[in-house]
Amino acid sequence: MKAEAVRKDQDFLESDLQSRNRSCIFTDLGLADYADVLILQGSTRDEMIKDPALPDRVFFVQHPSVYTLGKRGGRENLTVSESFLESKGIPIVQTGRGGNITYHGPGQAVLYPVIHLERARIGVADFVAGLEEIMKRTASDFGVPADRNERNHGLWVGNKKIGSVGISIQKGVSIHGLALNLNPDLTPFSWINPCGLADMSMTSIEKEVEGVQPSVSFSMDRVKSLFIQHFSDIFDYAIAEEEHEN
Repeated sequence: MKAEAVRKDQDFLESDLQSRNRSCIFTDLGLADYADVLILQGSTRDEMIKDPALPDRVFFVQHPSVYTLGKRGGRENLTVSESFLESKGIPIVQTGRGGNITYHGPGQAVLYPVIHLERARIGVADFVAGLEEIMKRTASDFGVPADRNERNHGLWVGNKKIGSVGISIQKGVSIHGLALNLNPDLTPFSWINPCGLADMSMTSIEKEVEGVQPSVSFSMDRVKSLFIQHFSDIFDYAIAEEEHEN
């Protein structure tokens, strides 16, 4: 790791986030349609804006296969036709998050923190760095040495991307979040330039430990527990888990 990147990590980990004893509600949505969860995030944010006393919320989810577009677009980064994607049953959804096109699918752990950043006194740069740190620590827990990239947000194993970050903030409240590849089918990533980056490959925790640690369990429940632990430690949150009502 370059010295500058080391300093950035140290600056973030040693920074005073100015507020302690934050709390939030954590909900595991299971496997849920992307468009439905986008509506849930939006309505949750709207309610929090109307009533600042409402608690922060964090949603953990996997999505059926879907491509999502960021504010910078992304259709130009499709490497197959939209009719081909229709034949595969993979929709394309426009979002208001930052970034370009990306793919979500089963086996990918997604975390959507709906956080009142202003109330929590968390700066946007610290928030993004914290989301990357959650993925970095989780990958490390599986024995995968991943790190940030100075030019592109997310998490990387060398020149292969293993996790993505994209957020949207309105009146101080964030939606969207992070996506870490545990063991998804990576083929759909080959049908796009992920995040608008050509000549870049995607990887997963399973792929990186394959043949190296054959006894590793790729349990999504384990990832959920690690996300809760690292989110709590990094952002100083007490987390209450809530059962999701279908």
